[in-house]
Amino acid sequence: MDLIKVLIVDDSSVIRNIIKEALSHSDAIEVVGEAEDPLVARELIKKLNPDVLTLDVEMPKMDGITFLTNLMRLRPMPVIMLSTLTTKGADITLQALELGALDFIAKPTVQELIATRSSFKEVLIEKVMQAVTVDQKNFKLSDTLATKKVSTERTNILSFTGIKRSNHLVAVGASTGGTEAIKKLLETLPSNSPAIVITQHIPKTFSYRFAQRLNENCQVTVHEASHGQKIKEGHVYIAPGDKHLEVVHKNGALFCTLSDGPEVNRHKPAVDVLFDSLNDIADNVQAVLLTGMGQDGAHGMLRLKELGARTIIQDKSSSLIWGMPGRAHAISAHTAQMPLMSISKAILQYASLKRIEMQDVLEQSDIEGAL
Repeated sequence: MDLIKVLIVDDSSVIRNIIKEALSHSDAIEVVGEAEDPLVARELIKKLNPDVLTLDVEMPKMDGITFLTNLMRLRPMPVIMLSTLTTKGADITLQALELGALDFIAKPTVQELIATRSSFKEVLIEKVMQAVTVDQKNFKLSDTLATKKVSTERTNILSFTGIKRSNHLVAVGASTGGTEAIKKLLETLPSNSPAIVITQHIPKTFSYRFAQRLNENCQVTVHEASHGQKIKEGHVYIAPGDKHLEVVHKNGALFCTLSDGPEVNRHKPAVDVLFDSLNDIADNVQAVLLTGMGQDGAHGMLRLKELGARTIIQDKSSSLIWGMPGRAHAISAHTAQMPLMSISKAILQYASLKRIEMQDVLEQSDIEGAL
């Protein structure tokens, strides 16, 4: 098996050395070059033909977003961002993911990197190994961004006649590729959609800015969830990046609760924690697993299915990483699988139907997922 060729792009020689040292612990990875700025990186890409790029977007001579835009247009490839844990870093990283970057890893200070070298090494190696499994067609600039035009057309918002059952809830879990998948899921939903709770694997600073950016572009109202917040129709609640999100049923209403417990499946927030909190109301829940690395959410989804929930997984062809939905598929935790762009419509159809009509929707969804 050929080694995975990695090019490191970072203006800090110390950070480049730390990344190189971390990747040296994998026998499957070879660091073929280092670049201190995008201009050097451009030449090394032509010369070395790397499989994966690690990229710090805040660099001299050419900003990383401009470089990434050009790269995704001319030579699409898997890019893992190294992102500072700041509001500015969050905005740049979210923009980079929109442009086609595969994933990101938090970039603490040099002192913090040295102190947490072992965990940083494990996560970085895992992300690089996963990067080369992604289909090359996924790395492309959207038409709007490629032409640098701002679309004047409104997103086609789905129509929705209303929810037939009170406290009907949609719970979504995602990881790698999830920020863009969630955006596409939400931006077609009307303002009277069923309430949605979301756990996306993302750092704290990023979750707040992610919720803000979605709220600016969606008909539904998007929040970073807060403790004790009442869950309402037409609203979306995203787990903070440093807390588990759970749902409690009290006095006929649903509320968000946040907990600072240990990581589950190596994550906090964890999708399994969210899904497991819904067991008591499972027959009024739609659980959705989108693109993501690992297996978080699969077993929680199976438990919900067994308790009567409708469970949907994103299909392999539309997933950036078919890890989490793939694991759910392997253990038959899903009642339906479908392309990403079909999920929002399926959610609304199911929520608007009376219970006697639901089985027809389930059967149709399974047919669609099998095609």
